[in-house]
Amino acid sequence: MNRQASTRTSKFVKATALQIYRAFMDPAILVSWLPPAEMTGKIHAFDGRVGGGYRMSLFYPESETKFRGKTADREDRVDVRFLELTPPVKIVEAITFDTIDPALMGEMTMTATLETVADGTQVTLVFENLPPGVKPEDNDAGARLSLDQLARLFD
Repeated sequence: MNRQASTRTSKFVKATALQIYRAFMDPAILVSWLPPAEMTGKIHAFDGRVGGGYRMSLFYPESETKFRGKTADREDRVDVRFLELTPPVKIVEAITFDTIDPALMGEMTMTATLETVADGTQVTLVFENLPPGVKPEDNDAGARLSLDQLARLFD
């Protein structure tokens, strides 16, 4: 897998950029939409400033048989550091998995841009420098599921 793999996922959300920015920066709201599909999440720590960030666990449902967790059998734990916070238009995060698997190690970057458009906001997530063990198509699918859940918050 190319160490420089990246994905770009975009979704229209019927909310203001400020409402969406807050959904990224409020840990109670973030944990309600970020875990994709039937996954659940837990925020262990949150510091909403540049240089701060959060530690989060994503838990696979019991019914999941295809994927295994990166940290434990049914858990992906991530450490996220905020590199840039430009309310309400841009969030840049450095993300690392808590793992012992060399294929999943390394720091990837996620840039969320929130562009005001007619009747809402176009939310775009760009992931860069995916670890070699993260398939771009899986990352894209997870990002799409998360953005769908974000959009449902405002339906």
